[in-house]
Amino acid sequence: MASLLGIVFPVVTFTGHGQLPAKLHSRRRLVVKSSSSSDERQILFNRIAPVYDNLNDLLSLGQHRIWKNMAVSWSGARTGDKVLDLCCGSGDLAFLLSEKVGPSGKVTGLDFSSEQLAVAASRQKLRGRSCYKCIEWIEGDATDLPFDDCEFDAITMGYGLRNVVDRDRAMREMYRVLKPGSRVSILDFNKSNQSMTTFMQDWMIDNLVVPVATLYDLAKEYEYLKYSISGYLTGEELETLASEAGFSSARHYEISGGFMGNLVAVR
Repeated sequence: MASLLGIVFPVVTFTGHGQLPAKLHSRRRLVVKSSSSSDERQILFNRIAPVYDNLNDLLSLGQHRIWKNMAVSWSGARTGDKVLDLCCGSGDLAFLLSEKVGPSGKVTGLDFSSEQLAVAASRQKLRGRSCYKCIEWIEGDATDLPFDDCEFDAITMGYGLRNVVDRDRAMREMYRVLKPGSRVSILDFNKSNQSMTTFMQDWMIDNLVVPVATLYDLAKEYEYLKYSISGYLTGEELETLASEAGFSSARHYEISGGFMGNLVAVR
């Protein structure tokens, strides 16, 4: 899940309103498959893992890298910090976080897809900078994190919360493991209140994303995208979700013409 699972690409703006291969571990208290829906999503992300990065670049014309950099910047991660990237997928945000915290910091990337984690670990081996050695990959459940209270200085989550079955529980877990005064930065598609934005999202998925995914024999997997966005939360609802989980402040930013959004919440 840093699970983009399909992209759109208007101009970037924002308005107010992140032992398989080496360092890949399963460290769970208990990874609970909370429902058949959760199982199906896990299978989906395992299936798309081999072509996931190529499709993200192709479908966004590379703009997903800009959005992810914004998410990491909003997390407030600094040199020496211990940070967590939830639903890390193939590792894009985790790699960006490692550049922020440096060799003296620690990055943990957690995902429920073993195939995505294997890709992330393989990518890590190809990177030479010392900061990339500070990343550990863990297979686990975003709603049952295997970490102590107040353990992390920052948390990012890219294209993951939309795909979590129990979002309230996931948000409360993020609050629990985050240090007081620290931030969580959550990037995802924006569920817009504007009918034109929603129309354009649907049109792009139907006429661009799914046809391209068909070339990779993944049409069914990417058709899921439109329904996951419609079942997601608006910016205001995400702010409320964070507040109810205990965060002292929460603000949702619309980016890329309202097609994407980023929630920033402070513990």
